[in-house]
Amino acid sequence: MEQLYRATLDRWGEEAQYDQAVEECAELITALKHFRRGKVDQQVVIDELADVTLMLGQLTWMFGTELVEASVEKKLKKLSRLLESPDQQQEKPEDG
Repeated sequence: MEQLYRATLDRWGEEAQYDQAVEECAELITALKHFRRGKVDQQVVIDELADVTLMLGQLTWMFGTELVEASVEKKLKKLSRLLESPDQQQEKPEDG
């Protein structure tokens, strides 16, 4: 994958990849909203998830896999604490 990510950056550059990631996330948001309303089927959401997953892989590589993995681990620990705490049931994990 690293070779593919490097080739992508060489061809289009970092700024274009940031913009592409934003676009793919927006398309996933739209697909999810349409899916909830019954306007699209599950495959549309799956296809958009695949696009976002690929972009997340590229961004993770660009920013540093170790740094991203450390942050994910921190977020997972916080989520685990939230799930274990009965008084925190209404708090959303994205709050931190």
